[in-house]
Amino acid sequence: MKFSALLILAASLLVFSACNRSSSNRYAIAGAANSEPEVYYQRGISKPVVANQAISLEQTNASNTAAQTVDRKIIRNANLTLEVASPGDVQPKIVSIAESHQGFVVTSEATQRNVEDKTKPEITVNLIVRVPASHFNQVMEEVRAVGTRKLQEKVTGQDVTEEFMDLEARIKNQKALELQFLEIMKRAGKVDDALSVQTQLAAVRTEIEKLEGRRRFLENQASLSTINVTLQPPTQIVNATGFWYSVRTAFSDGVDAAAEITLFFIRAIIALTPILVLVVLPLALLAKLGVRIVRRRRSSLAPAAAGGE
Repeated sequence: MKFSALLILAASLLVFSACNRSSSNRYAIAGAANSEPEVYYQRGISKPVVANQAISLEQTNASNTAAQTVDRKIIRNANLTLEVASPGDVQPKIVSIAESHQGFVVTSEATQRNVEDKTKPEITVNLIVRVPASHFNQVMEEVRAVGTRKLQEKVTGQDVTEEFMDLEARIKNQKALELQFLEIMKRAGKVDDALSVQTQLAAVRTEIEKLEGRRRFLENQASLSTINVTLQPPTQIVNATGFWYSVRTAFSDGVDAAAEITLFFIRAIIALTPILVLVVLPLALLAKLGVRIVRRRRSSLAPAAAGGE
């Protein structure tokens, strides 16, 4: 019972100490704001409103300066679609740009698109690269320069500074609580008490690892920006109206239909050939052999019947 009470007391002290620190800071600020110089009351002079306004402006400027000095954590991503003459030839240039700025390629994928002219297939290349956030704008300019035309561009940014600072504060509090449990464990005299503290300590350590993992993730995402680059060949403009286009389309459809019919018959013949050889031909031979046997018996029986008469 004593050890359990000591454990509860340690946790309560940790919470109360944090509350007392925030309360004391709040009261100190409130007291400084409400305090008035005694000399004004002794001389019967009203309080200096201008002086208070100057102090407020100084405090505001100081807070703005402190906010600006915070290292902002911003996750920046970009999607860029470019039109190039040959995506396959431009792909190594994108890789070289990323590597020259201490970046790297996450994925690189080439996809062939279906077009009417099958002799000239069109290839679309998609790359996902990650570069340091400080080189983001420069990399974007160099990547744009390799394309003949920019088809689409989207840049997004997410400020995670508040979440990052909150994680650091929570990690600090959890580590302080971990130290308290370690001190309590040193004083544990019973096995049950030690196991109880160990369970609490394991839960605190798990929470610390989870918070630190989230913090590392935010650091990685903020330090390295992601750029998704899509390289497409020039789009061929086709006149889909007019008499000659209709004639060419009809002729192409007719050729395709004739090719399909021819392939159907070829496939049918190829599929039926084994059946003809292995089934129909042996049956025909057996039938022919049976007919011969029947004719021979009839011819041998005919003279015997004539002699009996």
